[in-house]
Amino acid sequence: MSSATDKKNINLKLQVWRQKDGKSEGLFTTYDAQQVSPDDSFLEMLDGVNEKIIKNGGQPIAFDHDCREGICGSCGFMIDGNAHGPQKGTTVCQLHMRNFKDGQTIVLEPFRAKAFPIIKDLYVDRTAFDRIIEAGGYISSNTGSAPDANAVPIPKPDADEAFLSAACIGCGACVASCKNASAALFTSAKITHLALLPQGKVEREQRALDMVAQMDIEGFGACTTTGACSAACPKEISLINIAKMNREYLRASILKKQEATGGDMA
Repeated sequence: MSSATDKKNINLKLQVWRQKDGKSEGLFTTYDAQQVSPDDSFLEMLDGVNEKIIKNGGQPIAFDHDCREGICGSCGFMIDGNAHGPQKGTTVCQLHMRNFKDGQTIVLEPFRAKAFPIIKDLYVDRTAFDRIIEAGGYISSNTGSAPDANAVPIPKPDADEAFLSAACIGCGACVASCKNASAALFTSAKITHLALLPQGKVEREQRALDMVAQMDIEGFGACTTTGACSAACPKEISLINIAKMNREYLRASILKKQEATGGDMA
């Protein structure tokens, strides 16, 4: 009877997109990943490949990463056409090599979107997300000592729903998996999160208008609600958020028009 210690190392062939910078032409380059432990994470496997490339005098494969715990949202690229790889609800750094077979060929390429320009290889610029967040502005809050958390009147269903929306880590998988490169899931999660909480009520309308406007300015595509974004999201953010964002935007637009016309909508 086999045990966990009997796991055999595997050999893989990687076809990696290499591109010097955003202005250069790119191409796929083949690398061998040999004697990879099934318990290694995908990024640990790439670390090993990069060590061999460097020893041979080559340039290592560039990819973004930070916490390697599925929290920061830094890592992210396409693995065999899937954002973050084949395992649902998992970031690249949490994807383990036991999900691949010995002798398998794996294709790696960057997230493809106009709003995510390539910096190098698998590394793209996702600061468009930061600008959407910045467009949302701050929240207004009374100064002084912070109130006791239990004293803040937030119904538990609202708190739970806000938490699910706040789980978004801004990795960009939603954009990369969408045929229109839409950022609707990301933006809607941020809008919904604060719209549900008392702290976000004061700037609720302006936040929705400004964040949606910034999303369009950045060059993200329109949402056609196919659901590919939610399916690829490592935190499984619900598609319902997009419907809520549309409602928040419509509500804010009507209120703004009412203010402009003195309440006369005729």
